[in-house]
Amino acid sequence: MPAVNHVLVVGGGAAGAAAAILLADAGVAVDLVEVMPAVTALGSGITLQGNALRVLRQLGVLDDCLALGYPFSKLVIRAPDPAATVVAEVDDLPFGGPDLPSTMGMYRPDLARILMARADRAGAKVRFSTTVDTFQQDDHGVNVRFSDGTSGRYDLVVGADGVRSALRRALGIQLETRSVGLGAWRMFGPRPAEITAFNVIFGGPSHMVSVCPTSEDTAYWSLLEDAQDRSGQSPDERLATFRELTRGYHGPWDEVRDAFTDPAKLHYTWFETHLLDAPWHRGRVVLIGDATHVCPPTIAQGAAMGLEDAAVLAELLTTSDRVDETLWEAFMARRHDRVKTVVDASVQIAQWNLDHVQGDVPTVTRRVAAVVSQPA
Repeated sequence: MPAVNHVLVVGGGAAGAAAAILLADAGVAVDLVEVMPAVTALGSGITLQGNALRVLRQLGVLDDCLALGYPFSKLVIRAPDPAATVVAEVDDLPFGGPDLPSTMGMYRPDLARILMARADRAGAKVRFSTTVDTFQQDDHGVNVRFSDGTSGRYDLVVGADGVRSALRRALGIQLETRSVGLGAWRMFGPRPAEITAFNVIFGGPSHMVSVCPTSEDTAYWSLLEDAQDRSGQSPDERLATFRELTRGYHGPWDEVRDAFTDPAKLHYTWFETHLLDAPWHRGRVVLIGDATHVCPPTIAQGAAMGLEDAAVLAELLTTSDRVDETLWEAFMARRHDRVKTVVDASVQIAQWNLDHVQGDVPTVTRRVAAVVSQPA
């Protein structure tokens, strides 16, 4: 029988939803609390490499994602010239193995809705506008009091509450989240017919621009610059700034620029990073996903690492008969070094961008692919 009977998952993002699905499918009673009032996901689009798709298949949602997303298998590199000339088309590396699409783009809120609906079907009890107020743990479980005044006792608490995890802070864990020095504009917009794969332009007025197809009709467009404080700008001012910055890029950018009219579809974020040293648990509370590791999206592995965390944790909890140090050592043996490889590589590529250095991105990316193409 599973090592746990009743689990609380804190956070309804990709990692939290995945953990809830897999545990509930195995017969574990799961409560999932999410501080937001409904299924939400900031951002425009998301790029999912093959190892993320492998976990989505395990969750039983890959077909739903493929129906709404846009799979592809090439990287298109363009020059920062007036024609955005295509200079190379490179086959994507098989991050998930040969039996899955290399990469897929999709609208991030669609992924969030699919995962939360699947958690509900699995039997997880989902509560929105709710989070952990206080908790006390002993050798056998955790007593939790929630922000809505209710309480419960759980065999285990899984903290998947994001980069600035409140649960991590409540555990007294010190972790520095630092900017890597780059800021990214991301805009959700139309997909020109020629954009059938991830297209990138290195150089030009900014560090780089890219476009990733997310459906038959949509794509998300990104521009990378030195990190700046854009918080003083109104949404309309930010939109005007983004459109002006893109005027240094052409080809498909000229085709869609006039369609960038909705400030709500534009997001600006700094690239950040952190990695929590092993172990990721404190007693009967364990952290996964962005609560433990964050990397700039230079290899598009952030969501994939969180999904893998959830899959490995759920496997160990449902194939072991107790929560003990043997289980936690197995969890770290399968996660920490693998995640560190991804984080280090992602930060290195970001630093090359920041320094305007033409680093050996293909070798670094192949090294990551060699690791993550094998099941976690």
